[in-house]
Amino acid sequence: MENQDLVRVQKIIADAGIASRRKAEELIERGAVTVNGNKAKLGDKANPYKDKIIVAGREIRLSKERQKYYIMLNKPRGFITTMNDEQGRKCVAELVDDIPARLFPVGRLDRDSEGLLFMTNDGEFANMISHPSTHFAKTYRVTVHPKINEEQLTALTRGVVIDGRKSMPAAVRTVADEKERTVLEIILEEGRNRQIRKMCEAVGLEVARLKRNAIGPIKLGMLQPGKWRELTPDEMRKIKNYQKKLSSINRHEKERNASKRRTGKNNGSSKKFR
Repeated sequence: MENQDLVRVQKIIADAGIASRRKAEELIERGAVTVNGNKAKLGDKANPYKDKIIVAGREIRLSKERQKYYIMLNKPRGFITTMNDEQGRKCVAELVDDIPARLFPVGRLDRDSEGLLFMTNDGEFANMISHPSTHFAKTYRVTVHPKINEEQLTALTRGVVIDGRKSMPAAVRTVADEKERTVLEIILEEGRNRQIRKMCEAVGLEVARLKRNAIGPIKLGMLQPGKWRELTPDEMRKIKNYQKKLSSINRHEKERNASKRRTGKNNGSSKKFR
């Protein structure tokens, strides 16, 4: 077997449309993945067209000609962001069951939230958008009550501690201010579980409605709740260009931080041996 035929197991799982790359890594860590009868470990590679790969009892079969789908869905409230549910709750899979491929959601929206959700069977695409290191911005329209004050607004903008860790700074602005409630626009560059609800709760606000209107440069527009459409070639170009811009920003940031650390060490050494 040639080395160039080998691919990381989590990528094979994602490319097969079983789960996103991150979810595939979790499955491997749980021992739910075998390659040729042996339990897979993170970092293992396999030939996706020759090796026998089984995920949670299901064998993966890849076709080199498999069509890839990139879907925009307007998720309604009341649906959970998964492909099946043991409790029989409504899943987003029901909304795209007319697509002749097994899709999975890119990221998530909780059951009580609505709006823009990407779905795909392309693991690389999903990883590009949902991996924490990319900081892909997501824009939300959030109705909270009671009415927000300046102290709460500042706290949300600077970041608050949720689940023992401070959230990243966010762009927060007031869209409408009423007597008993406020409508906010919140732009996040991270995607922790129920993050906006937990952030608001941390400053004494309750979320009455949460809708995601944009992911990166792609806006939900007039797509009706429960409906889907494929992303256009122009939208795919915008996503790739946006990702390249983010990668450049992240790379320069890492280089600056590394430079600061080196400078700090050098300064410290000079002081120590003077």
